[in-house]
Amino acid sequence: MVWVMLLGAGALEVVWAVLLKQTAGFTRLWPSLACAAAMAGSLGLLGLALRELPISVGYAVWVGIGAVGTAIWGIAVLQEPAGAIRIACLALIVIGIIGLKLDHG
Repeated sequence: MVWVMLLGAGALEVVWAVLLKQTAGFTRLWPSLACAAAMAGSLGLLGLALRELPISVGYAVWVGIGAVGTAIWGIAVLQEPAGAIRIACLALIVIGIIGLKLDHG
């Protein structure tokens, strides 16, 4: 269950990162409220997951999910560049996340 919470925390990190740009520096009410709610949910789930996971694993996996998920969103939805180096670097992050998961169990 702890890994499901961490996955949810990472998914909500992607949501708030994507919404962050839409807040226009927190000057737009509804995107700002949605962003803040996603931030709170993400940090809340991360905190619950860290009850059982070491910080070195939980935080790194959370950040990795957020970084890769946000980059994939940018490529898929916002038509940001998807060059070979960018894809290779994202793959390295994913390999690191998998390695941390396998090392912890």
